[in-house]
Amino acid sequence: MKKHSARVAPLSACNSPVLTLTKVEGEDRTRENVVGSTDAQSASASGAESGSSRRRLHCCVRVTALQVRKALWGVAMVICVCSSWAGSTQLAKLTFKQFDAPFTLTWFATTWNCLFFPVYYIGHLCKSPERQTPRQRLRECCRFFGDEGLTPKVFFTKVAPFGLLWILTNYLYLQALRKINTTDVSALFCCNKAFVFLLSWIVLRDRFMGVRIVAAILAIAGIVMMTYADGFHSHSVIGITLVVASASMSALYKVLFKMVLGSAKFGEAALFLSIVGSANFVFISFVPVILYFTHVEYTGSPAEIPWAYLCGVAALLFAFNILVNFGIAITYPTLISLGIVLSVPVNAMVDLYTCDINFNTVRLIAVFIICLGFLMLLLPEDWDQCIIQLTTKLRKRDDPAEAAGETGANTGINWRGRGRTSLSTYAR
Repeated sequence: MKKHSARVAPLSACNSPVLTLTKVEGEDRTRENVVGSTDAQSASASGAESGSSRRRLHCCVRVTALQVRKALWGVAMVICVCSSWAGSTQLAKLTFKQFDAPFTLTWFATTWNCLFFPVYYIGHLCKSPERQTPRQRLRECCRFFGDEGLTPKVFFTKVAPFGLLWILTNYLYLQALRKINTTDVSALFCCNKAFVFLLSWIVLRDRFMGVRIVAAILAIAGIVMMTYADGFHSHSVIGITLVVASASMSALYKVLFKMVLGSAKFGEAALFLSIVGSANFVFISFVPVILYFTHVEYTGSPAEIPWAYLCGVAALLFAFNILVNFGIAITYPTLISLGIVLSVPVNAMVDLYTCDINFNTVRLIAVFIICLGFLMLLLPEDWDQCIIQLTTKLRKRDDPAEAAGETGANTGINWRGRGRTSLSTYAR
């Protein structure tokens, strides 16, 4: 227990805007290099001012170029995440008109997770300077599960429960699509971030933040208003209950992963998801067969199955999971979350032209409240300090003449003022 707590203690479910279960490989080394370079610059502060100014300018230009590139990648990531999530939702809704088998579709889409590690290994061969064989890479990634690797005990205690949560999340989401429209489903599923915060606050002892409590209250209020929008009919209540349960399973999956396994590198996360897909194919394949012969999910002959729709839904979900889990390598986690919430208006526009949906005032307010709560949860922990610093800088820019006058009036105590300024600077 101490081993796990030592591993999980620095991690927080809501320190980053999304509960990212993956981490960029080598980011700890990068931070150490940044600290080291900062110490070196402070030690050589007595050098020539012209040289230090040039170096400072060069660093600023490099940081700015890096941030611009990351932001541009983020825009592309927002579009891809939004398109894949909204596309899979809409296509699944269309699939149920010809193939009314949500569990079989869940099983089929989850099986595609087997492709995660092969896709990662191809990227490893293309980018990594030290190429490893598949067996070597597999052994190295298996260390994520412990010193002994992936044993049967580890599989049934640390992998199988997450596989069940994965299947439950997707199955309940698809079941909800059979009951209510895609706009309500996608909006209500955004509540999973509020559930992540509440669970991480209770289980992981995450930091208490008033703004996130307000966001969680807004999410719950949005759920109630969404139920009221259709007049508490049994059909809509069941659909809302299913999608809220799906969001809860998703939040439980993320928080338990953080508590039990911590943060995974890209190769470790790819291996974990591939194992989930393989276990789904090996151990869960009998369930669709039983549902077929009991006519609970009768799909007809294989020729009657809309394979194009099934493969389209599975491919879009696979692309979405790749972007969400590995997108932090090229952009900010906040932008990935922004792509998820932007799928709500996209689904609303599609529903407006393709189906009979009543966008009454209550429904619009409920969707707005849920999305607002989701965006509030994207705020960093020090958002209030950032706003204070920004307003202070703006005030200093607005009063340059006053600052110059104060400097001229205090010329008689110039050395004293310099000493105080340097002390206050290092005190920060």
